[in-house]
Amino acid sequence: MGNSTQEIHNKIKKLLYSLTGITLADNKDIMISNRIDKLKRDSKFKGDITELLDLIEKGTFVTEFINSFTTNKTHFFREDFHFVDLKNRVLPQLAKEGRKIKMYCSASSTGEEPYSMAMTVLEAKEELGKFIDTSIIATDIDTNVLQYAANGIYRYSKSSKEFPSWIKPAKYFKRRIQKNLSGEEVLIKVKDELKRMISFQVMNLNDSSYPFSSNQFDVIFCRNVLIYFSAEDQNKILKKLFKHLKIGGTLYLGHSENPQDLVNYVDRIGQNIFVKQKEIN
Repeated sequence: MGNSTQEIHNKIKKLLYSLTGITLADNKDIMISNRIDKLKRDSKFKGDITELLDLIEKGTFVTEFINSFTTNKTHFFREDFHFVDLKNRVLPQLAKEGRKIKMYCSASSTGEEPYSMAMTVLEAKEELGKFIDTSIIATDIDTNVLQYAANGIYRYSKSSKEFPSWIKPAKYFKRRIQKNLSGEEVLIKVKDELKRMISFQVMNLNDSSYPFSSNQFDVIFCRNVLIYFSAEDQNKILKKLFKHLKIGGTLYLGHSENPQDLVNYVDRIGQNIFVKQKEIN
């Protein structure tokens, strides 16, 4: 074989970085081998891996390659204290202003996060007893997971602790039973009321600019996605996102992420909850 496994892995890392900005650590070699082998099988490619990588460099199988390497571990109401803050502090405050509230979910994955945001809005609306006009834009680089999110059908287990006590899933999902070889499984389908609130779009956080206007959003969720980028690129992404957040708007980050250079422009008001105080010059 002309290329060593290490050379192939280096080429994959370089290619993934050039297409997405995602940085794969040195301890990810087994994952890299598994994912590229799966891509080769799924695309029914008969040549060797170096030929496949050459084709990707020339523009074939690019979407499939990106989708193979994006990690999509998520669940409803992950780090639920952020949704409690959204319901109890952010939404009542914004509802007083009586204008449309715009929110952004920057790593939609299979849709659980934006749907959790939408459910939180409807709960707040019920508690406040007033209509809260809200739109949510949810983006991801992986086209497969966006399609999954748009379909809005999920497996459900009663033993799952995904939903906090203040959410009754029956209000927001239709229940379906699906029979399979191992018996029956319960599926839940998102109701249209939630779907109407969300626009799912393909976007790469590593793009040089984003298709939004300045100060467009009242709330930005950017959680558990920055960890896939180098520290330098995390900083760039945060600064780009920050331009689109209103003064007084809230930025939610994942549990192992920090605001980098934004620290002088925000107030930290809770566990990885940041309120924008001023623009970056």
